[in-house]
Amino acid sequence: MSTNVVNHVAYLRTSREFPLDPKELTLEIDKAYVDTANAVNNRTISIFPTNRPAINGENWFLVNNQRQQGFRQVYTFTTTADIPIGFKFSKVNRFTRLFGTYTDGTNWYGLIATTSVAIAGEIGFFIFQDVASPTSDLIRFTLGGGAPALTSGTIVLEWLSQA
Repeated sequence: MSTNVVNHVAYLRTSREFPLDPKELTLEIDKAYVDTANAVNNRTISIFPTNRPAINGENWFLVNNQRQQGFRQVYTFTTTADIPIGFKFSKVNRFTRLFGTYTDGTNWYGLIATTSVAIAGEIGFFIFQDVASPTSDLIRFTLGGGAPALTSGTIVLEWLSQA
C-alpha cells in the first residue's frame, strides 16, 4: 500500500550535505529549492475569509484523476435566517466540508451539517438550492425542539472546483 502514494516527500528535509565542488553545489542548491517549494506548496493554507472564497491549498483527484483545487469561505451570523452563499452550488464540483459553531451567549455548540429534517436539541444547516435566485444558493438552518438559543456563530464551507 505504501508503494503507490501520491506524495513521496511529505515534509521538508531538516538537513542536507552540500558538496564543495561548485558544479555539484549548484545542482544540490537547485534540488533544495525544489524540495522547499514542494513542501511549502503541499500544505493546507490557513486563510478563512468572509465575503469571498480563498484557495485552501488542497488538491483533490476524484474525477478522472484530474487535479481539483479546494476553496473555502466563512459565513458569520446572528440569527437563523437564510444566508446567501454567493454562488450557485451547481457551479462547483462538490462540497468537501461543512462545519460551524454557535453560542447562546454563555456556552458554545457545534453546528451539524445535516438534512432538511430537524434533530431534537440541535441546530443544523444545509445548502439549499434557491431557484428564485440566479446567482446564489443559501445556507438554511434546521431548528430542533429544545436547541439552545443562538446569538451568533460561524459556518465554514469548503468545496472543489470543477474538474
